[in-house]
Amino acid sequence: MSASILLLSAIILFVFGYRFYGRFLSHKLGIDPNLQTPAHTMNDGVDYMPARRSVLVGHHFASIAGAGPILGPIYGVIFGWVPVFFWILIGSIFVGGVHDFTSIVASVRHGGKSIGEVIESVIGLSGKRLFLIFAWFMLILVVAVFCRAVASIFVKAPATASASLSIVLLAVLFGLSLYHFKIPLWVASSLSVLLLFGCLILGTRFPIQFSFQTWMFILIGYIFIASVTPVWILLQPRDYLNSFLLYAILLGGAVGIFVSNPQVTFPSFTSFHTDLGMLFPILFVTVACGAISGFHSLVSSGTTSKQLNNERDAQVVGYGSMLIEGILAVIALITALVLAKGDYSYLITQKGGGPIEIFATGVGGFIASLGIPQSTAVTFAALAISAFALTSLDTATRLGRFLFQEYFSGEKFQKFNKKESGLDQANLIQNRFFATFCTVGAAGALAFTGSSQTIWPLFGASNQLLAAIVLLAITIWFSKLKKKNLFVKIPMVFMFVVTLTALINLVHKNIIGQNWILFSFSFFLLILAVFLIFQALRDFKVKRDK
Repeated sequence: MSASILLLSAIILFVFGYRFYGRFLSHKLGIDPNLQTPAHTMNDGVDYMPARRSVLVGHHFASIAGAGPILGPIYGVIFGWVPVFFWILIGSIFVGGVHDFTSIVASVRHGGKSIGEVIESVIGLSGKRLFLIFAWFMLILVVAVFCRAVASIFVKAPATASASLSIVLLAVLFGLSLYHFKIPLWVASSLSVLLLFGCLILGTRFPIQFSFQTWMFILIGYIFIASVTPVWILLQPRDYLNSFLLYAILLGGAVGIFVSNPQVTFPSFTSFHTDLGMLFPILFVTVACGAISGFHSLVSSGTTSKQLNNERDAQVVGYGSMLIEGILAVIALITALVLAKGDYSYLITQKGGGPIEIFATGVGGFIASLGIPQSTAVTFAALAISAFALTSLDTATRLGRFLFQEYFSGEKFQKFNKKESGLDQANLIQNRFFATFCTVGAAGALAFTGSSQTIWPLFGASNQLLAAIVLLAITIWFSKLKKKNLFVKIPMVFMFVVTLTALINLVHKNIIGQNWILFSFSFFLLILAVFLIFQALRDFKVKRDK
């Protein structure tokens, strides 16, 4: 079978999904372009500020993409390409897209607050606190996973390290030119995009080589700085510029697939039980970001909703970005499908380079069919992966800081601290530097004690469970507004069944393997989720009966 047919089918279905189901969602959400968004009503020049639609799409897509839609499908294809392909299609259109779109709108309608604030309004303060704890721990897993992923890329491809550092400096200059010197967007973008691809050439000429541990420490320092820096200086412009890398890899990979027209050699289905576990539920938490991701709701409500210029932008930013990520997931899947099963089994191991090597080599080969030198194409693909992971890395750190500050906010907590010590410790705990230090410190400790292979399954399960919790909150929100909510309720029920089953399996697996750190994480997240579900159902029943 031709891989081109798979990609073309996915693109056509996603276009129809955006056109028709996206419009259906906009109608259900009551999108109103005349309502002022929090980016205008709460503009503070640090976290809240309106962004142009094109800039915000770039920031949002770059933040949610990460390495998830690449790693997940390549890991998941061990079950065969058919179940992975159909889960990406169905998940992106009817589950992940719904989750992302509604998360942005729910946050905007609650003053640009995090999804935790939305949960407090529909479930209660205790529900919000349980959610914030759960989400913070999940973000620690995100930072740990992507720290290791980026450090591994920098070690294996030193050119991507120097190129990535150059892009960070370029992003700061772009942000200053746009917001401080008021240079028109098209002028700043045109020049910066040329310099962006110049950074790739610079990286190949002057590669930076450090050990894995050294890169880990450098990355930890970088994400600390990125988290506390005003959004317009680094986060937003860097994500916007990186989005051009993402679009280039998508376009180059897609055109390369159509030109080279590789044949699918991988089995359509292998077995219900593999080294990863049973197809249900493991497939649905392994593919993760390529179909639905709870992390997206934290981006949607943590940074995107604070920059949304107009409600009508929510469909293209939220729903559209999820569908684009679905295309990326399909391209990642195809890089594995063109391999023979024996070659895949070798390459998926750390010795063979892992899924990052599969993607970089595969996409590099597709792009090389367009006449670009193979080595340049592979380096470019590796740089794109590092860009994916790096944007999610510092976004996750900033979101972790938001959640930490939000958990310790409130008059009651501040009074408690003053009473106990006579000092306003709340000011310290809610300080963005202290909150970032706690988040980065916890994630760094986990990153140094675990491995990508052992952390990834737990990340996938907790990430998908977070999505289920968010869908639960939005379902209750719609119920309180007396609106029909089946389009949210059905995905919510399915994701709860999948993720709770997966976490129970992981608890059992880590007990057998005597991996007590990951057992503690998985067990703690499972208990938190169960308590949160009961709290939500109880509070909603009480409020409904009043």
